Amino acid sequence: MSDIATPAVQGWFTTGPAPALIGTECRSCGTISFPRETTFCKNPACSGEEFVDTELSRRGTVWSYTDAQYQPPAPYIPVTDPYVPFALAAVELPEGLVVLGQVAEGYGVDDLKVGDPVDLVVETLYTDETGERTIWRWKPVAAATNSATATNNEEQA
Repeated sequence: MSDIATPAVQGWFTTGPAPALIGTECRSCGTISFPRETTFCKNPACSGEEFVDTELSRRGTVWSYTDAQYQPPAPYIPVTDPYVPFALAAVELPEGLVVLGQVAEGYGVDDLKVGDPVDLVVETLYTDETGERTIWRWKPVAAATNSATATNNEEQA
């Protein structure tokens, strides 16, 4: 097996220390789309057909959330056997888009509330014979901040 980590969906997000979703902006009207658009503007009042890639905000707010209690059908690849439910969040970005994604490893619906801030992170979705396949996920900011505060309080005690 290779040690190469590659996005499970090519061209939808960047990796590295500051990952970002990649959307497109219509050159005619400025409408931003995700996933990337290459054929026509999503704005019904625009007939634009030229787009420029744009990185979307890394932080958004929880618009809605749920958990996947039942294993999704193929092409979903279960990470565990037996199947373990995971949380999903619909996140509103400052650009006005709502983007659905899994919640970061170690977090569930009990860690989410509508309106809470979340950050985009890249984590391993699955591993196959060619290496790791990564995907974007949403990590609750309050949980990370509360964890850091608790650690600092323990160190000061």
